[in-house]
Order: sequence, then C-alpha cells, then structure tokens
Amino acid sequence: MSEPDTALVTGGSTGIGAAILEAMLARGYEVVSLSRRKPAISHPRLDAVTVDLYDAAATREAAAAIASRHAVTHVVHNAGVTRHKPIADATSEDVGALAQLHLGAALILVQAVLPQMRARQFGRVILISSRAALGVVGRTAYSATKAGMIGMGRTWALELAPAGITVNMVAPGPIRSTEMFHELIPAGSEREKALAAAIPVRRLGSPEDVANAVMFFASRDSGFVTGQVLYVCGGASVGTIAL
Repeated sequence: MSEPDTALVTGGSTGIGAAILEAMLARGYEVVSLSRRKPAISHPRLDAVTVDLYDAAATREAAAAIASRHAVTHVVHNAGVTRHKPIADATSEDVGALAQLHLGAALILVQAVLPQMRARQFGRVILISSRAALGVVGRTAYSATKAGMIGMGRTWALELAPAGITVNMVAPGPIRSTEMFHELIPAGSEREKALAAAIPVRRLGSPEDVANAVMFFASRDSGFVTGQVLYVCGGASVGTIAL
C-alpha cells in the first residue's frame, strides 16, 4: 500500500485555511499546518508547526525541518492579510511585508520541498491569490502581492511541468466566516447583506467553497491542469463589486 500524500498548508488555524485542513484530512492526506497559531482541531495525521511567515529566516528554518521529517507532495500557500489602506496612507513597508508573506514565504517553502517533488516526478503547488488581484479600492499592498502570486505561479508552472509538478492559483472573492472579511464588514450587517446582493450568485462564499477548488487542483487526476487561476467569487470577477 502506497504512503498517503502529505500537504503543507499555511494559515491553517482559521477560516479558509482551516477548511482546507479539514478537507485534506477527510480525504486521507497527511497534513502539516504552518501558521502563527495552532489549529483548533487535532488529528493523528496533523502536524501543527507555529512560525511567523513574515520572518524569512524563521520560515526557512521551519521549512527545512518539515522537509527533513515529511515527504511533502503538496504545498498550499493560504496565509495572507490585507493591510487595508487608501493610496495616500499605504507605505513601501506594507508592500515589503506582504511581499514576504504572500510571495517570499511561498518561494521558501516550495524550494525546501522541491528536491523531494522532483525525485518523485510529482507535486502539487496551490497558491491562494484573491479576486483583489484584479483591483480593489484600498488594497495597494494586498492587490499588488496577490497579483504577483499569479505571475509567480504561472512562471513556476512552466518551469516545473516537465517534473510532473503542477502549479495553480485559487482566487477567492468575498468569503464569510473569515477574520479577514469580518475585520472590514461586520457579520450580519446591512453592508454584508448589500455585498451579498451585489454578487451574481446572490450570496457570499464560504471557506468550504474555496477548499473545494483547492481539492480539485490537489488531485492526482488534475495533472493536465497547470498555470491556471480559478476565481471562487460567485461571478464577482466578471464585473465589479464594491466592498
């Protein structure tokens, strides 16, 4: 009997990341959670590692330790924050910090497990971008770095395809029950209702909606799909919405 696939998931303690953890565990994956807080759930196939992904040196150290004790087949980089500021208040420090979190951390983690993936001629890399990559008011650093994930992921897809490694991006729209969303829009508020009504499918997304998209790209049956962006946004990416 073959060993189960092992997924390294960042930001798995809450929201979308927690839904991804649960979906992967339910499908038999070994899962390594890498985040600032431990997940609320425990499981015999879950290894929870705490690290601050803003810290490149600490991330590199954690990645090396994980690669030394796990045969990682999947990397799902979900950790992210918005730093919501209008252009007049945004800073280069904001851009630099989110570049490390959204781009640098992903690079460090993939580099750490890439030799294993190349040796097996198999791997899945899934980057959680955002509908905000298309542009959203007040998201200078967030939109820039989430758009950067798409360019970076497409480049990786081209480089790694000959090794049987796919790289794809999931770009969520407004997702309820997440800290990031409700920091800006209170749950149950009139603003939340108005936003839901403005989305073509007439509802907000759920963390499970995003996890379902991740699981499609994670499948061993999805090996002919690489370099793609899947917007999980209820049709919001087709037009415009006001957050």
